[in-house]
Amino acid sequence: MVDRIYATMGDLKIGKYVLIEDFPCRVVSIDKSKPGKHGAAKMNVVAIGIFDGVKRSLAKPSDGDIEIPMIARKRAQVVSLSGTSAQLMDMQDYETFEVEIPEEMRSEVEVGKEIQYMVAMGRKLLTKIN
Repeated sequence: MVDRIYATMGDLKIGKYVLIEDFPCRVVSIDKSKPGKHGAAKMNVVAIGIFDGVKRSLAKPSDGDIEIPMIARKRAQVVSLSGTSAQLMDMQDYETFEVEIPEEMRSEVEVGKEIQYMVAMGRKLLTKIN
């Protein structure tokens, strides 16, 4: 399975995803300078890592190449809870796996509930409880 696609800096928009230092990040701001006498317009992108919450930045010409992570949104059911992690079963292929429960979702996660999660670069993250 392909885990990334290629695009140019000019294709980025706030709220979209980009790979910075091989970490999938959500774009939070874009600054674009005017083209100068000797070069193309430069773009400065600030993004926050979706798995670690770290702020990262990227500066390239607007026609520079970037990588976009392939992100899949899926549904699963909570099979069991163990401390701060949950065992989930995917609703489509019935695969079971374990994932860390984010701090803000720990009080809401219960066995038997349906959960939405995202998969990017081989890692999984809980996003929403149905």
